[in-house]
Amino acid sequence: MSPFTPLIDQPQAIELLTQAVVRNRIAPAYLFAGKPGVGRRLAAECFLMLLFSDAPSKTASTKALQHRIQERNHPDLLWVEPTYLHQGKRLSIAEAAAAGLKPKSPPVVRLEQVRDIARFLSRAPLEASRSVVVIDHAETMAEGAANGLLKTLEEPGQATLILIAPRIESLLPTLVSRCQRIPFYGLTADGMVQVLQRSGQAEILQQPEVLQLAQGSPGAAIEHWQQLQAVPAELLQAVITVPCTFREALSLARDIEKTLEPESQRWLIAYLQQIYWQQSCTTQQPNALPVSLLEQARQHLTRNVQPRLVWEVTLLSMVRVAQRSL
Repeated sequence: MSPFTPLIDQPQAIELLTQAVVRNRIAPAYLFAGKPGVGRRLAAECFLMLLFSDAPSKTASTKALQHRIQERNHPDLLWVEPTYLHQGKRLSIAEAAAAGLKPKSPPVVRLEQVRDIARFLSRAPLEASRSVVVIDHAETMAEGAANGLLKTLEEPGQATLILIAPRIESLLPTLVSRCQRIPFYGLTADGMVQVLQRSGQAEILQQPEVLQLAQGSPGAAIEHWQQLQAVPAELLQAVITVPCTFREALSLARDIEKTLEPESQRWLIAYLQQIYWQQSCTTQQPNALPVSLLEQARQHLTRNVQPRLVWEVTLLSMVRVAQRSL
């Protein structure tokens, strides 16, 4: 069975990576580019299965090798993820969440981590024929870290580097030029069904707004579904229905600001835009104004305008639009 069997709807990526191994033309560096949640990380794990299966020592079974890769404890694998800096210590996203931290700045791949990569690659591989470094969310590298990686990409030695990023444009051109690009695409409707059913998330298939927001990304669909479940049912029902009076609008704005974190508020706007857009498309008199008002609200929240004020202005405007249409 091919290591790539779990990867759905990515035939081009599978062919490119498989042929690289079959023809023994493995590149020093790859760029796995595509939207999050479509299988880039899974593809990297599958590719690692191929690369590490040719190890001189074949004592480990396929299942054991797969487990070591998934647990990131293979001696010839270094999996790098963005980190936060807290009290002088680097913390992964999972470690920060476990500690209950809410950092104000986003996680990044740091220069110190790039130096760790250089040290890791300075030694020969221990079990496999090559060492492999995976840099997840490579787009978060600051310019200093990216420049620090250039020398390693030029002279990787007995190693292959895999950079995972959403778009080619999200990386420095000098990095991109040193990588073989492996494109990843959004899944088909059938592919979404396969992945969501296999991952025990079949209930998402009954949520058309969530699927539309996901745009062919099962990972995004799961994240949107989790966001939807985090919104109290009463609040969700209230916000889906345009308030009838100014008092209701002001009360709803207060409830949203009080109940939801800023990130959840921004997500709610995207969800409401999808609902209103679908309603607009199915009515005889389509009205895209609510979608436009919500887009303005999203922009204001992104610029850190006071959330309650944003919701008050948005919902009051919706009431005025609804009253004029009566």
